[in-house]
Amino acid sequence: MQDLVETTKNYYDSSDADEFYYTVWGGEDIHVGIYETPGESIFQASIRTIQRMVSELPNIQDTTRILDIGSGYGGAARYLAGRFGCTIDCLNLSEKENQRNREKNAEVRLNDQIHVHEGNFEEIPFDKATYDIVWSEDALLHSGNKAKVFEEVSRVLKPEGHFIFTDPMQADNCPEDVLEPILKRIHLEAMGSVALYRQLATQHTLSEVNVLEMPDQLVNHYSAVLQGMTEKEAVLQKTCSQEYIDQMKAGLRHWIDGGQQGHLNWGILHFQKEA
Repeated sequence: MQDLVETTKNYYDSSDADEFYYTVWGGEDIHVGIYETPGESIFQASIRTIQRMVSELPNIQDTTRILDIGSGYGGAARYLAGRFGCTIDCLNLSEKENQRNREKNAEVRLNDQIHVHEGNFEEIPFDKATYDIVWSEDALLHSGNKAKVFEEVSRVLKPEGHFIFTDPMQADNCPEDVLEPILKRIHLEAMGSVALYRQLATQHTLSEVNVLEMPDQLVNHYSAVLQGMTEKEAVLQKTCSQEYIDQMKAGLRHWIDGGQQGHLNWGILHFQKEA
């Protein structure tokens, strides 16, 4: 498990990955967007995902404490802090992403509300019953011990606190072996699923509030990323190796194909800790 953590950290700390995500995704987020119209920007679709997640939650106030696990560049934290005045801890493996996060927070004068920590969400470095909300976008995917993630989230949530997250998942009825190209790329033997996350939630005193499955948005998003990457390839070639660009294109096609074949899923999952 520790090897997987190090592999994930090394990948996102690599110059190729950092430049790719920052250039193509728009520099605020690294998660699947919700698209309403053809040709919509990745940036706008990504904001809509955050807004849709917020709409699932009770009123967020300036006294609300939020933990964002796998926070990337911190776009969600800045949206939440800027709109609601709340306090947020960002926990993220990649120090390159964390540094960009801190710089952006300083630019918009939110560094007093957003605190960025380097760390692993399988070992959350905070006290029990600390947070009103634990938030995550497309990060649980990378964990090789998802049961431990749910255990840790339940531990740090206050009674009746909320755990809301998105994740690229395999479909509950996904045949064996069809996702091998994707699993090989993300160094996992299996992906999460709605069924698995429901089971883990039950095991860790988290009750289901709502599960909104939107597999089509995964296809929409990775198609938009592939198109954006193709359009910006000349720019990417100045900062990313051609080998990385070619591997990323192939990987994106695997995600698109898996989604179109009904083997993949994506959505918003919302659970609440028992009182």
